[in-house]
Amino acid sequence: MTTLVIATKNAGKAQEYRKMLAPHGITVKTLADFPAIAINENGTSFEENATIKAKTVMQALDLPVMADDSGLVVDALNGAPGIHSARYAGDHDDAANNAKLLHELAGVPDDQRTAHFHTTIVALKPDGAKLVAKGRVDGRILHERQGDNGFGYDPLFFIDSLGKSLAELTADQKNAISHRGAALRDFMTRFPEWWRA
Repeated sequence: MTTLVIATKNAGKAQEYRKMLAPHGITVKTLADFPAIAINENGTSFEENATIKAKTVMQALDLPVMADDSGLVVDALNGAPGIHSARYAGDHDDAANNAKLLHELAGVPDDQRTAHFHTTIVALKPDGAKLVAKGRVDGRILHERQGDNGFGYDPLFFIDSLGKSLAELTADQKNAISHRGAALRDFMTRFPEWWRA
């Protein structure tokens, strides 16, 4: 096997994965390379949703597939937006999602605005071999947006140890501490064994 499909249409995410997989001589394809594959993400956890994505694409293409699911978990909101992070206020609208989050946390004091970002990566091969990796980064939710980099909830997610929001970090700084970066590092330490098995 020399081809791995990343179950995403996000060009930035695909580029990130290509870079990490390059040393292994693997051809990376994404959902943009194939006709539309309908994926019904109806799981109740990050791992369930990532598994549904990977399994659906793997069965459609009979190729190894890697999928991830990520989200923001806010303690004061009992874990919301969680698996619904991308569509919290509708369909993939960052500004609306941020506005809704701020509205939901109105009046909540700083010490109760704790949150974390979580990523679960699931890779599946047609023979059933499965690899699961996870990552998280802890922080808190600001009262207003801060910074112009990043996407999603990055401008509202503050890392106390750095004194900055995720949207104030460079791409390299963010990858060094982010939930996706942590999950990818975990994934890559075990990837060669899974790939060769």
